[in-house]
Amino acid sequence: LHVTVDGKPFIAGVSSDRAEMWERSLHADYSKTESYKALFHAGLLLSEMSEIDVLVTGLPVSQYQDEARRKLLEQQFIGKHQITQKRSVNVAQVKVIAQPIGGLFDYVNQQGDDDNGDLQIDDEARVLVVDPGFFSLDWVLVSNGQLQRQSSGTSVKASSVLLEQAGIFIAEEHGAKVSVETLENAIRSGKESILLMGERVELAPFLKKASETLSSVTATSIQKALRVESMSPDVIVLVGGGSSFFQQAIQEAFPRLKVVTPKNPVL
Repeated sequence: LHVTVDGKPFIAGVSSDRAEMWERSLHADYSKTESYKALFHAGLLLSEMSEIDVLVTGLPVSQYQDEARRKLLEQQFIGKHQITQKRSVNVAQVKVIAQPIGGLFDYVNQQGDDDNGDLQIDDEARVLVVDPGFFSLDWVLVSNGQLQRQSSGTSVKASSVLLEQAGIFIAEEHGAKVSVETLENAIRSGKESILLMGERVELAPFLKKASETLSSVTATSIQKALRVESMSPDVIVLVGGGSSFFQQAIQEAFPRLKVVTPKNPVL
């Protein structure tokens, strides 16, 4: 998708392993970068609208809890945006939410589709939502329909760190390192192996080893955050692109709870 950012041409929606002369923004100020704005403009372009009444976007939990950062993002999104040379979009109102909440809404929305015996989530349920993304792994506890701030948090030991670790394990055995972007693209495309120095390398063992190394640390962080709660969660909803890497560790950390996931957690 060809868009403009402050008059400069950008291409958005390209697989990260194919983008040249560009570095991925893995830091807390990502929402202030031109790359972020280019993706925002691509989203507006795909909406095929010129007027948007309410735009909803998310922030990692630790950033969502910073009111000044939330307000800044709202101001950044409200108003008229020149997304291509000939096209502009006007955004009337913006709502910023904690990122995992979008995944919870997605799961709740799918509950009516097929009754498979899962706990029906309603206003009474205490729900722990765990969202392993690329830059951050976020979790929120929702009780009586309210986000419990003191029991919600962010860890940067997320999918990018896990894929980096898998690359190190591959290098130790095969003598050559694989980039995080190559691994990410292979997983996203459903490939079980990659070509490295003329040989096929199976990904599953290295991803499993990296997952075991990192995900238990994250599960411990979540357990510590929940110590202030007098009651345990009723159910865990696991969402996000890295959910498969962290599923086992989350289930082992909360053995008595059911861990459920929406049909397409990456969305």
